Amino acid sequence: MKLHDTGVYLVNGVPQTSAPAGVTEADAKKGTIAYGILKAHNTGDSMQDLRMKFDSMTSHDITYVGIIQTARASGMTEFPLPYVMTNCHNSLCAVGGTINEDDHQFALSAAHKYGGIYVPPNMAVIHSYNREMMSGCGRMILGSDSHTRYGALGTMAVGEGGGELAKQLVGRTYDMSYPGVVAIYLTGKPAPGVGPHDVALALVAATYANGYVKNKVMEFVGPGVANLSADYRNGIDVMTTETTCWSSIWQTDDTTKEYFVQHGRPEAYKELKPADVAYYDGCIELDLSTVECMIALPMHPSYAYPIRELKANAKEILQAAQDQANRQLGGKVEMDLVGKICDDGRIYVDQGVVAGCSGGTYENICAVADIIKGKSCGNGEFKFSVYPDSMPTYLELVKNGAVADIVSAGGIFRECFCGPCFGAGDTPANGEFSIRHTTRNFPNREGSKPGEGQISAVALMDARSIAATAANGGYLTAASELTDVEYTVPDYHFEQGVYDKRVYNGWGHPEPDYVLKFGPNIKDWPEQPALTDDLLVKIVSYITDPVTTTDELIPSGETSSFRSNPLRLAEFTLSRKDPAYVPNAKAVKALDEQRKAGELPAEVARVYDDLKKLGYAPDAANTNIGSAIFANKPGDGSAREQAASCQRVLGGAANFACEYATKRYRSNCINWGMLPFLVENPGALDNGDYVYLPGVRKALLEAADELDAVAVKPDGGLVKFTVKLGAMTDAERRILADGCLINYYKNN
Repeated sequence: MKLHDTGVYLVNGVPQTSAPAGVTEADAKKGTIAYGILKAHNTGDSMQDLRMKFDSMTSHDITYVGIIQTARASGMTEFPLPYVMTNCHNSLCAVGGTINEDDHQFALSAAHKYGGIYVPPNMAVIHSYNREMMSGCGRMILGSDSHTRYGALGTMAVGEGGGELAKQLVGRTYDMSYPGVVAIYLTGKPAPGVGPHDVALALVAATYANGYVKNKVMEFVGPGVANLSADYRNGIDVMTTETTCWSSIWQTDDTTKEYFVQHGRPEAYKELKPADVAYYDGCIELDLSTVECMIALPMHPSYAYPIRELKANAKEILQAAQDQANRQLGGKVEMDLVGKICDDGRIYVDQGVVAGCSGGTYENICAVADIIKGKSCGNGEFKFSVYPDSMPTYLELVKNGAVADIVSAGGIFRECFCGPCFGAGDTPANGEFSIRHTTRNFPNREGSKPGEGQISAVALMDARSIAATAANGGYLTAASELTDVEYTVPDYHFEQGVYDKRVYNGWGHPEPDYVLKFGPNIKDWPEQPALTDDLLVKIVSYITDPVTTTDELIPSGETSSFRSNPLRLAEFTLSRKDPAYVPNAKAVKALDEQRKAGELPAEVARVYDDLKKLGYAPDAANTNIGSAIFANKPGDGSAREQAASCQRVLGGAANFACEYATKRYRSNCINWGMLPFLVENPGALDNGDYVYLPGVRKALLEAADELDAVAVKPDGGLVKFTVKLGAMTDAERRILADGCLINYYKNN
C-alpha cells in the first residue's frame, strides 16, 4: 500500500504526480466523482461553501425519537424528504421494560403523521435496508449513524448527529466547506479466503493515526474495483468511517448495475467515473492481491495485524496490545490477552460473531457456510453466532441451505440486529476474548463494565477467518490457511415481498391528524439558555487520553434504552471514564440556578473577587455559569448526538480540546449550544479550574480569530490564555449564540 504525500492526477484512469499540459489543478478538481455529486446537491452559489440538501435520510431506534422531537419543536409539520426509520438497535424489549417498543410505536405513528418509512424490528439493519431500497448512483443520503456509507453503490452517504437531520426536516441545509478528495486506487484481486473486512482493516490501519483522509471523501477507483462483487465493495465501504473520512464514493460498473437490477430498481443505476483528467488531494495505491487475512486487536479497528504475523509473534504482539488496552482502561481492571496463548503456542478465542451491516451480508454468510459445512464448532467454551443483515438475506440463506450448514455445525443463527456491534448482544463472559466481523471494537463495545470489574476483549476479523476459527474449535485460524474450501457464492434472488408485506411506506402521504404515540420514557428536550455576554465555566473533567471516543462520552449498550429520555440518559455521561463527572456537572448547574434566582453563590463570588485583581468586573446577571470538560482529542467514533446533548442537559456550556476527532462530534456540540473551544496550551487548565470568557458572545458573532480567557485556580491563582473556535458558518455562530438548534429555529 502506498500513500502519496502530494496530490495526484488521474489521467485516463492512471495516477500521475504532474498535470497534463494545459490542465490546471482547479479545473482538474472538478473531474472527480465527488465533485459532480456535491455540485448537484449544493443549493448555494459557491462550491467552496456548500449548502446541501439530501435525497433521503435514515435513523435507527436510538436516534429517531430525539430527531423528530427536535424537528417538532422547530416547526416541522411533515417530512420534506423520504425518511427511513429502522428498528435494529433497541429491539431487545426486555431491557428497560416496555420503553424500547414504545419508541417503535412512536416511530410508526410519526411515519403516519409526517409521511415516513417505518421498518419494523428485526426486519433489517439500518444500512442494509438503505442499500437495498434507497441507494442510487449520484444520490446523497444523510443518516444519524456514523456508518452511513453507501459509496460502493454510487451513493454519497454521510453519518451525522441528529441536529443535522433535524435541519433537513425543517427545510434547512447541511453546511460545510468543500472537502478534500482522496483517490483509493485499487489494483489486483483478493486472494482466496481474504474478505472485505481484511481490506478494510488494512486501510484503517494505514490511515487512522496519521489523519490521511480525516474529514475528506474517499473515492475508490482503478482496475481492481472490477474484481470485487457488490457485497465485497459494500463490506469495505462501510468501514471507511473508521478512517475518520467524511464520506466515500466508488466508480460504478456492470456489477453495480446488476445489483440494482437484482433489487428491482434498474433506474437507480448510472455510470459514475472520474473525468479523463481528475485531481485528488491525496492517493492511496492498494494492490488487493497483497492483502492478508487481518485481525484488529483491542481496542480500535486501526490496531490491525496480519493474522500470520500475530501467530508468529503472539507473545510480543498480544503483550503490547494488552499493555495498550490497560493504559486505556486507566487501571480500573486488567485485560489479559497473553493468557489466551496456549501451551502449544496457539491462540484460543472464546467467541466468534458475524453480524450487522459489515458482517451479516449475503456473501459473507455464504462463505461462512462453505467453510464450516460438515464441521463442528466443538462443545467447549467457544461460541459462534451469525446475524443476517436483512430478512430478504435471511430468506435466501434459508433457501440455499447456508443456515442449515451453520446450525448443523453448532452455530447459532440469529435475527437481524445490530446489538453485537455496540454492546447489546452476545456479551462475552468476564475475561473472554471475542472475534467479530462488526464495525467497531472500542472499549465496552462488547458490553463489559470496567468500573464494576468486568472486562472482555474484542478483536475484529473477517467472517471467513472467524468461520475458520470456529471450524478449528476456537483456535485462531486465518481463512487463507484452509486449502480444502470451495467458495460457492450461490446466485442471490432478492424477494421484495418480504418488505412489501411488513414495511410501512408513508412517503408523500402524511396524515396530519394522526396522533403520535408517546410512551412514558419519551420526554421533550429541556430548555437551554442563550449565550450571555460573558461566560464562566468550571472544568469538571480533565481527560488526557490521546483520543476520547463518543462511547466514553456516553456509553453504548445498556444506555440505548434511555435515548428518548434526555435527563435519564444524561446520568450515564462519562460514567465509564469519569464517574465523578455527573455529580460535579450537576453541582455547577445548581450554582447557575442560584444565580438566576438572584443569589450569588459564595464559590462564584470568590472567583469574581479573584478576577477583579486583573481589572475584570463580572456582571452576574449577564454571565451564565456552566460546566466544561477538557480532552485532548474528543469525538472519535459514533455520530450519536447524545455525546454532546447529555453534557448540555447537565449544564455543559463548552468543551476545551487540542483538536476534535471528527466533524460530526464538533457539529453536535455546536447544535447543542456548547462552544467547541480549541486550546494551544492545555497546561493552562486543570480539573476544578474556573474559566472566565469576557465578551464571548460579541467575539463569537463577530468571528474573532481568538478569544481571551482566564483560568481561576482553586487557590486563587490566575492564568490568562487564548482560545479559538475555528471555522464556522454564520448559522453555526447564531446557533451557539441562541443556545442550541431548537432555540435558533424558534428565534429565526
